[in-house]
Amino acid sequence: MKNEKLKDPTLKNPLLNNTDRDLALKSLNGWTKSEGRNAIGKEFIFADFKEAFAFMTRVALKAEQMNHHPEWSNVYKTVLVALTTHDRKGVTKLDIELANYMNEIST
Repeated sequence: MKNEKLKDPTLKNPLLNNTDRDLALKSLNGWTKSEGRNAIGKEFIFADFKEAFAFMTRVALKAEQMNHHPEWSNVYKTVLVALTTHDRKGVTKLDIELANYMNEIST
């Protein structure tokens, strides 16, 4: 039984409780709790489509490296992002890590 717990990937990436999620959001400029679901979201606005697409490309490479992929949409210079960990049904440290990365590269 003990060895089975070590193999459980969800133990490496636990679901954040509401307090921890809200605390993390305070340090994530522009990110908010998504309405009606356990996710965080942000709207990024760039100078033009080329900058928005470049941002999405960089995030896609990081997301693939992390094996953690955003929900997002793009219309011209705007990128809407929602982050949640689907197999955990809520926000985890992976979502916070990816949100931090997005903020870092968007400035």
